[in-house]
Amino acid sequence: MKPPLFSGTGVALVTPFRRQQETVDFTKLEALIDKIITSGVDYIVALGTTSEAATMSTAERAAVQEFIVETVAGRCPIMLGLGGNNTLNLTDTIAGTNFDGISAILSVTPFYNKPNQRGLLEHYRNISEASPVPVVMYNVPGRTGVNLAAETTLTLARECPNIIGIKEASGNMHQVMEILRQRPAGFRVISGDDALTYPMLALGADGVISVMANALPAEMSQMVRLALKGDFKKALPLHMKMLPLMNAIFDEGNPTGIKSLLEAQGLITNILRLPLVKASKPLANKLSTLYNDFKNQA
Repeated sequence: MKPPLFSGTGVALVTPFRRQQETVDFTKLEALIDKIITSGVDYIVALGTTSEAATMSTAERAAVQEFIVETVAGRCPIMLGLGGNNTLNLTDTIAGTNFDGISAILSVTPFYNKPNQRGLLEHYRNISEASPVPVVMYNVPGRTGVNLAAETTLTLARECPNIIGIKEASGNMHQVMEILRQRPAGFRVISGDDALTYPMLALGADGVISVMANALPAEMSQMVRLALKGDFKKALPLHMKMLPLMNAIFDEGNPTGIKSLLEAQGLITNILRLPLVKASKPLANKLSTLYNDFKNQA
């Protein structure tokens, strides 16, 4: 019996760049996708925050999306990042998007203009009506400056059948518990914070959209799979083993840390686009040390 769609481990996929003109390195992107899928992850999130989509042109985003769909080739579902703070523009973008090979969209709360809860309700209602595929909301107040309250999330979950879940990255466990306590059947609650995934799973969450799984896809998938089966005793040591790396990759923001770690693994060249910059030497050394410690643990 297959698990429900978008339960388990999703990977917030990075975008490797080349040193010359910082163009997308499709060769390394293909290798990373293949490694992630063969390591047992459940789905891929394309063009999310971790991908640096905000610094890509429209043409680049379309090319990366097409390449990911072709490379995945139906081996796992793909969730596509599509968000913005101009609702009309966003619904127009959705209308013009090719959804071949895309199973859902991940839509972040509007940033910068700081709408109130009524504004957020109407924003997501419009997205739900515009999208030909299911919608997963993304609540990350640390980036957007606005929090999608539990009551608002639950209203949308009950009233909009096309909204199937939320990626919760507020770090507010009281809010997470209220959503879990009152959610309608089938509504997914997905951790947006690697380090909080284990406790969220213990409360009944459905999985994680993970940054860490770019570098540790097998380990993250195994931990989540065990927890979803209720085997928290076996899942806990895996969580604790990964925890120092989970915390360290966010020391200087995302995807700064994960790209440094992926370079240490020999998987990508550590290039980011401004205004993001590569990890400082102390952080790069810390990540390398932590990764070596991780590999040497029994």
